[in-house]
This record gives sequence, C-alpha cells and structure tokens, in this order.
Amino acid sequence: MNQPIRVVVADDHPVFRHGLRTLVEETEQLAFVAEAADGEQALRLCREHEPDVVLMDIRMPGTSGVEATRQIVAELPSVGVLMLTMLEDDTSLFAALRAGARGYVLKGAAPAEIIRAIVAVAAGEALFGAAIAGRLAAFLQPDLRTHHPFPALSSRERDILELIAGGKSNAAIAQTLLLSEKTVRNNISNIFAKLAVTDRAEAIVKARQAGLGT
Repeated sequence: MNQPIRVVVADDHPVFRHGLRTLVEETEQLAFVAEAADGEQALRLCREHEPDVVLMDIRMPGTSGVEATRQIVAELPSVGVLMLTMLEDDTSLFAALRAGARGYVLKGAAPAEIIRAIVAVAAGEALFGAAIAGRLAAFLQPDLRTHHPFPALSSRERDILELIAGGKSNAAIAQTLLLSEKTVRNNISNIFAKLAVTDRAEAIVKARQAGLGT
C-alpha cells in the first residue's frame, strides 16, 4: 500500500487553517503533519518534518508565504509547495511561481480540486486551479503582433485589414466589427499610411501577398 502524502498547512487564519486540516485528515490518501500560522513557522516545520507538500498562504505576518516558499525550495527541494490563496492577481501569481511554488489554487476552490492539486504537487507535477490556468495560458500565449506580417498595425487595424483583404466593403466591415463607418474609414486611412499604399486595391494586393484574406 502506498504511503499517504504528508501535508503541512500554513495559514494565518485559524478558521481556514482548521478547515484545511480537517480536509487533509479526512482524506484517506493524505496525512496531516503540522500547521503553521506564519511563514517562519512553516519553514521551521518543513525543516523538522520534511513533508511531501506544504499548503501555503501568500500573505502572512512576518515572513510571507512567498519568502518562505523561496527558502523551502532552496533548502528542501523534495518538499512541494502549493499556494492556496484568495489572491488571483498576476503579481501574486508570478511572485509565487518565481519563488518555486509548484501549484496555485484559490481558496474558493472545491475540496476535490484542492485534493487533486495536493496529489499532483506531491507527484512532482505543476498544477493550477482552473481560473489561474486560464490566466497563465493567456499570459504565455505568443503576442500575435510579433507574428503578424504588419506588426505596426493595432489589433483593430489588423482585423479591418483582414476583412479588406477578404473583399469586404466599409459598410460590411462596420457591421462585422460593430463599428461606425466613420471609425472604419479613419482606421483604413491609418492602415494605408502604415502600409505605404495609396488606395484600397494596393492594400488588398499587399495583404493577400502576406497571406491575409485567403
């Protein structure tokens, strides 16, 4: 029989900490080891017990969860840190990742999601809650401007040029993009200037040569 995953809980809110402890204790594949109310205590308990996973809050008095994570990862690489927090802003997320956290789950996540994250982190995987995974995917997706044949164009101008290359009239473009025809005309003027063309026909030729509108 596999050994249960040994878990330390670190959170400065007693009620939430108790809830996590109960979740761990009532889950057959997990084993509660100890609990900490701040980052310094979490670090000390990890040195003492070397658990498989630490459930770590980001903001705690004294040593923050991010700093504690950095030290735990440096000293005890076998210990996986799973951030469990109310904070879903990019600054907190990437600070945790840079510190070496293997997972990041919001406190509002369902118990099953938290357990799944603990198991994944214990196995050496990286796991992020659904809301966080979506943000990471958007952040890591290559910027389309760097791959667009006309990187000087704005996002709206790229959309309009694509439709121009597809043979759409100003009225049709306005209807498609929910813009006024005046806005479309102004954007087309900017497109002509940026593409160094004098009329629509030239713009269409240049755009189609670059693979747009096909």
